[in-house]
Amino acid sequence: MNFLNLIERKRDGGELSACEVTALVEGFTADAIPDYQMAAFLMAVNCRGMTAAETRALTQAMRDSGEVLQFPEDARPIVDKHSTGGVGDKVSLVLAPLLACLGFRVPMISGRGLGITGGTLDKLESIPGFSTELSNEQIIEQVQSIGVAMGGQSETIAPADRRLYALRDVTGTVPSIPLITASILSKKLAENLDALVMDVKFGSAAFMQTEGEARALAESITALAIECGVQTAAILSPMDMPLGRAAGNWLEVREAVDCLDGQGPEDLRELVLDCAEALPGVDRTAAASALDDGRARAKFDELLAAQGTDIQAFEAKLKEEVSAPAVAELRAPSSGIVTRCDARLIGELVRDLGGGRQTKESVIQLEVGVDRLVKSGEQVEESAILGRIHARTAAEAEAGRGRLAEAVIV
Repeated sequence: MNFLNLIERKRDGGELSACEVTALVEGFTADAIPDYQMAAFLMAVNCRGMTAAETRALTQAMRDSGEVLQFPEDARPIVDKHSTGGVGDKVSLVLAPLLACLGFRVPMISGRGLGITGGTLDKLESIPGFSTELSNEQIIEQVQSIGVAMGGQSETIAPADRRLYALRDVTGTVPSIPLITASILSKKLAENLDALVMDVKFGSAAFMQTEGEARALAESITALAIECGVQTAAILSPMDMPLGRAAGNWLEVREAVDCLDGQGPEDLRELVLDCAEALPGVDRTAAASALDDGRARAKFDELLAAQGTDIQAFEAKLKEEVSAPAVAELRAPSSGIVTRCDARLIGELVRDLGGGRQTKESVIQLEVGVDRLVKSGEQVEESAILGRIHARTAAEAEAGRGRLAEAVIV
């Protein structure tokens, strides 16, 4: 097959057949197509788009580049959730054990943070001893045993996606809806799901800036997933303010545990319940009860034990008032209404404190971040805490206080 002809046809707005799209993916993963040609194809897709049939062919070819998890019928229903990412988004930490304690099986394959967007794997790795490196066989066995596993994408799950995403990241082709759809769903289809809920975020700190862009992506993903046999629903959620009152890996784990204990921020709890309720067979009242009566927390503790957590060290860390070396508080200069709590600025602050990645190779500082954040619209009194910065040094904490003062306005 002449790959150059396929690139030129897509460049000119033509449509490729399923066989041609599959040949491109297979050729790239087999190193028959060099990076520069695949980069040209990705840019052509970014500029010209893809038909629904092309997007389906791309998604399925990426899925089939690796293994598909095989669960016995008595292990179903298999469900999962995917978020497009934001600041303070710790929903997965609560939702996965919650769904498992309600009788669902959850093989949650998650990613790492990049830029201001936090990653579930980084949050999990702030838990002492927790291992996120699971083989496909371990995921299947653990899901059958306790109902939930949370780990990273193995080498054999949609390897074409991993290579294509790395190329998209350096060629300006990340924002393409067909490419995003294929990237997300190739991994989720490899989990062999019965149902999926998508949390598609929009706003200043989201990948999709407007609600319209988020809706277009949600519609693309849900339509294709349903066509591929996965019951799928999408929630559109705003990301102009951080979710909850904490941003930063360990700080978010603490807040997730509060939610699993029936406490924690109301917006986090409501989004968790929204995601749960969007899945077939989930009753919102029953899900809320599982958060309040300890069942969800008990399942979370099972998950921790199954994946190597040092439970004693974890419980001791939860009891620490502060885990970072230095802390600084931002206090209200006067009484009034909070008019801004800017998620993008806060995400950039957490990243620069060391809690996020500038590049894929960056080393994460797991204990840094911001907590005790106020919300826009809240009434505060003079000297009330607007946010608390956790940093590696006193100088970084003090500099962080100045930056937080630009993000949170009374």
